Amino acid sequence: MSRITVVVITHNRRDQLMETLAQMTKLPDNAPIILVDNASRDGTADAVARSFPEVELIRADRNLGSVARNHAVGRVRTPYVAFCDDDTRWQAGSLEHAADVLDSYPGLASVTGKCLVEPGLTEDPLTPELRYSPVSGPDWLPGPALLGIMAGLTAFRIAAFTEVGGFSARMWLGGEEELLALDLAARGWWMCWDEEIVVHHAPSEVRDSRRRRQLGIRNTLWTLWLRRPLRSALRRSVAVLRSAPFDSATALAVAEALRGLPWVLRERAVVPPAVEAGLVSLEESQRQSQARRYVG
Repeated sequence: MSRITVVVITHNRRDQLMETLAQMTKLPDNAPIILVDNASRDGTADAVARSFPEVELIRADRNLGSVARNHAVGRVRTPYVAFCDDDTRWQAGSLEHAADVLDSYPGLASVTGKCLVEPGLTEDPLTPELRYSPVSGPDWLPGPALLGIMAGLTAFRIAAFTEVGGFSARMWLGGEEELLALDLAARGWWMCWDEEIVVHHAPSEVRDSRRRRQLGIRNTLWTLWLRRPLRSALRRSVAVLRSAPFDSATALAVAEALRGLPWVLRERAVVPPAVEAGLVSLEESQRQSQARRYVG
């Protein structure tokens, strides 16, 4: 019996998803797979049902964004879940290794792996940030402590994921992991990076990069305003906007963020001082990051 289940979400990327499932269903890890089709209009769900009957298929009646993962997790019967995007593929053995790590460290909420970008299998620009994370953690952690993760590279302990409610419906998609990670840390859970977990990424060309950028900026601002102390939230908000192009997409992102202020203020819950100290320690690497440029 597998200890870990793979959850995939997709929307209108049938051809690439089929390639991903073809590889994921052949892994020796033999993990069950649950797919949520976010109301695709390109025949994705029917194609999966025909070609991959072993994959548990959930047909959403609308595009749920990242919350689709929550729906799938509700059906998971293993103690751990690994998220996989429709354009990412976990390398053989990585799922079992992630389960071994989570078995060995009960205070660990998640473990995040290394991303290699196809076709050249070069490291994703975010990988060095994770490998050399300056966040202080306990001596027992098996890898660098994290305060941010990428969903498609990460395996979670189901108990920790459900304790914080999974992904926020407010965020929908685009940097949605930031809030989840802070809420895990605020409750005393730890997250770490592991070199031996490897995920390949073949970036899909089927995406609205401009809208994704808007959502990324909006969600980053919301997360700052929801969880950081006032001075830190203001300082980091300025840094985020300075790193973004001065164009209509950025303006729309800010307008969306400001429209959300009423609920943000109602739901604001500042992280504990120890978590805030970890976030401050990350700010220099974030300023220098090539992976955090709001472009496209």
